[in-house]
Amino acid sequence: MADQCDGLQGFLFTHSLGGGTGSGLGSLLLEQFSEDYGKKAKLEFAVYPSPKVNASVVEPYNTVLTTHTTLENADCTFMVDNEAIYDICTKNLGIVRPSFNNLNALIAQVVSSVTASLRFDGSLNVDLNEFQTNLVPYPRIHFPLVSYAPVIAKNRITHESNSVNEITSACFEPSNQMVKCNPKNGKYMANCLLYRGDVVSNDVKNAVATAKVKKGVQMVDWCPTGFKIGICYEKPTQSPDSQMADVDRAVCMLSNTTAIADAWKKIDEKFDLMYRKRAFVHWYVSEGMEEGEFAEAREDLAALEKDYMDLGADTFDDGY
Repeated sequence: MADQCDGLQGFLFTHSLGGGTGSGLGSLLLEQFSEDYGKKAKLEFAVYPSPKVNASVVEPYNTVLTTHTTLENADCTFMVDNEAIYDICTKNLGIVRPSFNNLNALIAQVVSSVTASLRFDGSLNVDLNEFQTNLVPYPRIHFPLVSYAPVIAKNRITHESNSVNEITSACFEPSNQMVKCNPKNGKYMANCLLYRGDVVSNDVKNAVATAKVKKGVQMVDWCPTGFKIGICYEKPTQSPDSQMADVDRAVCMLSNTTAIADAWKKIDEKFDLMYRKRAFVHWYVSEGMEEGEFAEAREDLAALEKDYMDLGADTFDDGY
């Protein structure tokens, strides 16, 4: 397929970090992509384990091991977690028991927004390479948080105005974010706002100016501009069985924030509890892994966590 492309931009890769196939086979495929297509963009959509809802006992191991392996191979990893999306479905869409179809419909809107500029016209287009250029300040710091607005049920659409200002402001609220972490505990390094539908540049400019002065929106002092904008004229389309209402405009925000370190911290704590007792490790060793790889992966994630915390600290040094 790649060989038949006229102009291959890169790869969009979706997998879960907690399951065996998503973490094991996913890591192997990404390594292969890196070898065969080193210069092409490799963007990941990674389903991160939920803090409370667990699909597998060995999730902490799988997540830490696959993050360590793919850290060098993926250029940008957009994180989503099932619990956060589950909450969005119950609170915003009023679905009592969301199914995976409901969760996937929401993730599909995000993936669609990321690739909309490649498929449709707009006043400000964003290609795959620009995500890295604008969102990744250092190679390892490539885990943006995903937010999407508006998420409205079909029966509530008449009560909402959904102005550009409102949907932009909603993206900064934890209730619209797809990973369970509090952005107020961290600082934003870079934000990419991808608008779709009936949106004009002037409204976006005003909305961003309003967002910048919001109390909970703190930028790191070494990146004062911090906003990349994309505008696509094609409004979002819902799948036939989706509970989401058709809207004239929507925005997907990808934000690189130091608050994502919270997510790493939670999974690291679970990993430590299990690894202290060496529980379940023999299964991995029997498949050909070495026990030392666990310690190595854990150290790498501790370093990643520290990298994020250091970047959030203020810099007062004027030297270069």
